[in-house]
Amino acid sequence: MFQKREFSQLILFHWSSHKKLVLVVKNFLKKMKEKMKKYLKDNLLAILTVIGVVTGIVLGVILQATSSGAWTSRNVMYMQYVGDLFLQMLRGLVLPLIISSLVAAVSSMDLSMSGRIGAFAITYYFITTVMAITLGVILAITIKPGAGQQTVEDGDQAVVARNVTTADTMLDLIRNLFPPNYVQAAIQQYQTELIPPNENDTEALENINLWKIEGVFTNSTNILGLVVASIAFGIALSMMKEQTTIINTFFRELNILMMKITGWVIWLSPVGVLFLISAKFVESDNMDVFIRLGLYFATVLGGILFHGFIAQPILYYVLTRKNPYVVVRHMGQAIATAFGTSSSSATIPVTLQCLEDNHGFDKRITRFMVPIGAMINMDGTALYEAVAVIFIAQLRNIPLSFVDILAISITATAASIGAASIPQAGLVTMVMVLDVVGLPPEDVSLILAVDWLLDRFRTVVNVMGDSYGVGIVEHWSRKHLKELSSQQTLTANNVEVHDERL
Repeated sequence: MFQKREFSQLILFHWSSHKKLVLVVKNFLKKMKEKMKKYLKDNLLAILTVIGVVTGIVLGVILQATSSGAWTSRNVMYMQYVGDLFLQMLRGLVLPLIISSLVAAVSSMDLSMSGRIGAFAITYYFITTVMAITLGVILAITIKPGAGQQTVEDGDQAVVARNVTTADTMLDLIRNLFPPNYVQAAIQQYQTELIPPNENDTEALENINLWKIEGVFTNSTNILGLVVASIAFGIALSMMKEQTTIINTFFRELNILMMKITGWVIWLSPVGVLFLISAKFVESDNMDVFIRLGLYFATVLGGILFHGFIAQPILYYVLTRKNPYVVVRHMGQAIATAFGTSSSSATIPVTLQCLEDNHGFDKRITRFMVPIGAMINMDGTALYEAVAVIFIAQLRNIPLSFVDILAISITATAASIGAASIPQAGLVTMVMVLDVVGLPPEDVSLILAVDWLLDRFRTVVNVMGDSYGVGIVEHWSRKHLKELSSQQTLTANNVEVHDERL
């Protein structure tokens, strides 16, 4: 009898334990399901964009490998058409978004705050650019990707050399900061051109400094000039807040409106990125070039990834004592968009959304720094140009002295600042850097075969550099941001009390 009772109690105990275990498992699975749903809801767009990138690569490789003949330019155009539409929509948002963001951000700050943030931002941009170029020079000299290899024949594609000196390019950069017509600056920017003399004048032909100087306006948006104008306009509004309430409200609401429209366009990014990448792989029919330039590609890619995901995160951790890879995790959508569009400008709307909505950075910092960083903070471009010029010199068996290396570094810094934040804009400024060491500008064609892919990784690192910069500047400005918020709250309360008395 005792044994039966003991046995039944044992069964009840195990049954009760089993029910508790089942209940625990059910609760765990329920929580996991809820977390997965929340994660998918918060990161659905980033996941879809990554799927679009991978699908685009696979589809492009399959189509390129299975096609009986080379794809015609018309077929490539059809393949890329949807991606081009997406890219045009993003570009169309850039100008109103940059202007409204900068004016609204600067006008909401006091002048001492704007100056402090600007000083922090410029210092950060300078330090990271120097770090990138130093890393690129060290890698190119150590690995020597072009040494001992045959010179690659010039391809069918080539960048048309523009008759211009390095000094002219630098002066154009400064001149474009102050456009004579801001409506014109939305579609054109100034460019110096040197007109060669008569062919009979041999002495003048050999000395480019004796050529006739002319200035022309090219069909390219003068983003730098509009950025400077927006900052100046924002400072003026900040100084006259009481007299310009309506204009302040207009720009803030315009910025909100542009962010809403941007959100609609961003949801098209998975499809747009898929077609853009597929078309690029289909277009690249000369796979031998990838093999011959493999070491150069690996050198640049290794340097870019090391700078963007190791060197910059270390700098971020040292200056903020925060985990830098949390920022990387929250920037997934921006990284995928930067890789797909190959344009820092086109990625600005996505970058702002990731920094503000995903990570929670202060909007006053993001909307001040991101547009400026997209224009002048080109670490990936600076590293790539330094490595590319040394690589071309090695292919041509041209020795470079310390002075040459120093000149390349300085010019690559200026060129990266002056490079437009559009796909493969670095190829244009590369001509200026080649000129410094006496290499022919047409040698840019030697790296065209792999540049389109490297450009995407450069853009990713450029965007990540801007994001780390926002985090660092916000960290060092947090005290002043709190003071500014307190002042704004106090002012708003005083206004409410005054209204109630009336």
